[in-house]
Amino acid sequence: MRISTKGRYALAALTLMAQRADEEEKFTVHRISEALGISKIYLEQVFSFLKRDGLVNSIKGAQGGYRLSRPASDISVYDVLSVAELLMFEKTENSVDESAPGIEKAMTDLVFNKIDKVLSEALKSISLSDLAKYASENNPNGEYMFFI
Repeated sequence: MRISTKGRYALAALTLMAQRADEEEKFTVHRISEALGISKIYLEQVFSFLKRDGLVNSIKGAQGGYRLSRPASDISVYDVLSVAELLMFEKTENSVDESAPGIEKAMTDLVFNKIDKVLSEALKSISLSDLAKYASENNPNGEYMFFI
Protein backbone atom coordinates (compact mmCIF):
# COMPACT_ATOMS: atom_id res chain seq x y z
CA MET A 1 0.00 0.00 0.00
CA ARG A 2 1.22 3.45 -0.80
CA ILE A 3 0.28 6.52 1.22
CA SER A 4 0.85 9.89 -0.43
CA THR A 5 2.90 12.73 0.99
CA LYS A 6 -0.33 14.48 1.98
CA GLY A 7 -1.44 11.49 4.04
CA ARG A 8 1.96 11.00 5.66
CA TYR A 9 2.30 14.70 6.53
CA ALA A 10 -1.24 14.84 7.96
CA LEU A 11 -0.60 11.81 10.13
CA ALA A 12 2.81 13.07 11.29
CA ALA A 13 1.52 16.57 12.09
CA LEU A 14 -1.47 15.33 14.06
CA THR A 15 0.68 12.79 15.89
CA LEU A 16 3.04 15.60 16.92
CA MET A 17 0.06 17.64 18.10
CA ALA A 18 -1.23 14.66 20.09
CA GLN A 19 2.22 14.04 21.53
CA ARG A 20 2.50 17.61 22.80
CA ALA A 21 -1.16 18.33 23.51
CA ASP A 22 -0.57 18.76 27.24
CA GLU A 23 2.28 21.21 26.70
CA GLU A 24 0.76 23.52 24.09
CA GLU A 25 -2.62 25.11 23.65
CA LYS A 26 -2.16 25.68 19.92
CA PHE A 27 0.26 24.78 17.15
CA THR A 28 1.35 26.93 14.24
CA VAL A 29 2.07 25.37 10.88
CA HIS A 30 5.50 26.97 11.03
CA ARG A 31 6.41 25.26 14.32
CA ILE A 32 5.07 21.91 13.13
CA SER A 33 7.01 22.16 9.86
CA GLU A 34 10.21 22.97 11.74
CA ALA A 35 9.71 20.18 14.27
CA LEU A 36 9.06 17.60 11.55
CA GLY A 37 11.41 18.99 8.90
CA ILE A 38 8.70 19.22 6.25
CA SER A 39 7.50 21.89 3.83
CA LYS A 40 5.49 24.67 5.48
CA ILE A 41 3.69 25.52 2.25
CA TYR A 42 2.58 21.95 1.64
CA LEU A 43 1.63 21.53 5.31
CA GLU A 44 -0.64 24.61 5.07
CA GLN A 45 -2.56 22.86 2.28
CA VAL A 46 -2.84 19.72 4.40
CA PHE A 47 -4.21 21.71 7.33
CA SER A 48 -6.87 23.27 5.12
CA PHE A 49 -8.23 19.73 4.48
CA LEU A 50 -7.93 18.78 8.14
CA LYS A 51 -9.80 21.92 9.20
CA ARG A 52 -12.48 21.53 6.54
CA ASP A 53 -13.23 17.99 7.71
CA GLY A 54 -13.25 18.93 11.40
CA LEU A 55 -10.11 17.21 12.68
CA VAL A 56 -8.50 20.48 13.78
CA ASN A 57 -9.83 23.85 14.86
CA SER A 58 -8.12 27.07 13.91
CA ILE A 59 -7.47 30.00 16.20
CA LYS A 60 -7.18 33.27 14.34
CA GLY A 61 -4.91 36.19 15.12
CA ALA A 62 -1.27 36.88 15.85
CA GLN A 63 -1.21 34.26 18.58
CA GLY A 64 -3.28 31.84 16.52
CA GLY A 65 -2.69 28.34 15.34
CA TYR A 66 -4.38 24.96 15.31
CA ARG A 67 -5.47 22.45 17.90
CA LEU A 68 -7.05 19.03 17.71
CA SER A 69 -10.83 19.28 17.55
CA ARG A 70 -11.27 16.45 20.05
CA PRO A 71 -9.05 14.31 22.29
CA ALA A 72 -6.31 12.38 20.47
CA SER A 73 -7.77 9.13 21.77
CA ASP A 74 -10.97 9.92 19.83
CA ILE A 75 -9.23 10.50 16.47
CA SER A 76 -8.24 7.37 14.58
CA VAL A 77 -5.71 6.88 11.83
CA TYR A 78 -8.72 6.08 9.64
CA ASP A 79 -10.18 9.53 10.40
CA VAL A 80 -6.96 11.22 9.29
CA LEU A 81 -6.29 9.13 6.20
CA SER A 82 -9.90 9.25 5.02
CA VAL A 83 -9.47 13.05 4.81
CA ALA A 84 -6.04 12.99 3.18
CA GLU A 85 -6.23 9.82 1.07
CA LEU A 86 -9.56 9.95 -0.72
CA LEU A 87 -8.60 7.40 -3.37
CA MET A 88 -7.60 4.84 -0.74
CA PHE A 89 -11.20 4.40 0.38
CA GLU A 90 -13.01 4.50 -2.95
CA LYS A 91 -14.86 1.37 -3.94
CA THR A 92 -13.12 -0.72 -6.59
CA GLU A 93 -14.69 -0.31 -10.01
CA ASN A 94 -16.24 -3.25 -11.79
CA SER A 95 -13.86 -4.96 -14.19
CA VAL A 96 -15.76 -7.67 -16.07
CA ASP A 97 -19.34 -7.19 -14.86
CA GLU A 98 -20.89 -7.24 -18.34
CA SER A 99 -19.11 -10.30 -19.72
CA ALA A 100 -18.49 -12.33 -16.55
CA PRO A 101 -20.81 -11.29 -13.70
CA GLY A 102 -19.95 -14.36 -11.60
CA ILE A 103 -16.25 -13.57 -11.69
CA GLU A 104 -16.99 -9.93 -10.92
CA LYS A 105 -19.09 -10.91 -7.89
CA ALA A 106 -16.43 -13.34 -6.68
CA MET A 107 -13.68 -10.72 -6.93
CA THR A 108 -15.84 -8.08 -5.24
CA ASP A 109 -17.17 -10.24 -2.41
CA LEU A 110 -14.13 -12.38 -1.68
CA VAL A 111 -11.30 -9.96 -2.37
CA PHE A 112 -12.11 -6.26 -2.67
CA ASN A 113 -14.77 -6.01 0.05
CA LYS A 114 -12.63 -8.06 2.45
CA ILE A 115 -9.59 -5.87 1.83
CA ASP A 116 -11.68 -2.73 2.40
CA LYS A 117 -13.12 -4.14 5.63
CA VAL A 118 -9.79 -5.30 7.08
CA LEU A 119 -8.07 -2.03 6.17
CA SER A 120 -10.83 0.07 7.72
CA GLU A 121 -10.93 -2.00 10.91
CA ALA A 122 -7.15 -1.87 11.30
CA LEU A 123 -6.94 1.90 10.79
CA LYS A 124 -9.91 2.56 13.07
CA SER A 125 -8.23 0.57 15.85
CA ILE A 126 -5.22 2.94 16.05
CA SER A 127 -5.71 6.38 17.61
CA LEU A 128 -3.53 9.45 17.51
CA SER A 129 -2.83 8.92 21.20
CA ASP A 130 -1.56 5.40 20.37
CA LEU A 131 0.81 6.88 17.79
CA ALA A 132 1.91 9.66 20.15
CA LYS A 133 2.65 7.25 22.97
CA TYR A 134 4.56 4.87 20.70
CA ALA A 135 6.54 7.77 19.19
CA SER A 136 7.47 9.04 22.66
CA GLU A 137 8.57 5.59 23.82
CA ASN A 138 10.70 5.08 20.71
CA ASN A 139 12.37 8.47 20.40
CA PRO A 140 16.06 7.95 19.52
CA ASN A 141 16.90 11.66 19.96
CA GLY A 142 17.71 11.24 23.62
CA GLU A 143 14.57 12.96 24.81
CA TYR A 144 13.22 10.53 27.33
CA MET A 145 9.79 10.53 28.83
CA PHE A 146 9.43 8.93 32.23
CA PHE A 147 6.20 7.29 33.31
CA ILE A 148 5.38 6.71 36.97
